[in-house]
Amino acid sequence: MDVSTTNIEGLLVIQPKVFGDERGYFFESFRDDVLNNHGVSSKFVQDNQSKSNKGILRGLHFQKAPHAQGKLVTVVKGSVLDIALDIRTNSPTYGHHFAIELNEVNKTIFYIPPGFAHGFLTLEDNTLFSYKCTNYYNLESEGSVLWNSASLNIDWGIENPILSEKDKTAPNFTDFKSPF
Repeated sequence: MDVSTTNIEGLLVIQPKVFGDERGYFFESFRDDVLNNHGVSSKFVQDNQSKSNKGILRGLHFQKAPHAQGKLVTVVKGSVLDIALDIRTNSPTYGHHFAIELNEVNKTIFYIPPGFAHGFLTLEDNTLFSYKCTNYYNLESEGSVLWNSASLNIDWGIENPILSEKDKTAPNFTDFKSPF
């Protein structure tokens, strides 16, 4: 696995070594020792998967302490534009985001530590998105930021995605009070 950092501290982009032939392919999708070598010593306790058609936007979500979650995300089938937004108030990159395309071809894995809001836009029908979490989901700890807050300047590449009611009514970033 090749691991690289981003311009925002804590985010990791992981490119597995894929071995393919006429039968298909094989790759290691998770290695605890590789993550530990890059400062991620969290235990993952929950796996989640979503299936979405093209144009579905989920996010920007986070879990507040004591249920804050780190996430290890990837796409099994299809493709997404994945966004991590730094909501750590003491971070020099507070309010900055990192965008990456994850898809079934590049097999890229993305690590997002606690202290980030996370979201993704599906770019293809029948996209399967998979993620490991370092803490269990807790409804009372759920938080969100409005996906299209103008001050964030996130280019999602879409004007009218399909959103949940929760995501339509999330607080604008200019009104947002970070719990981190």
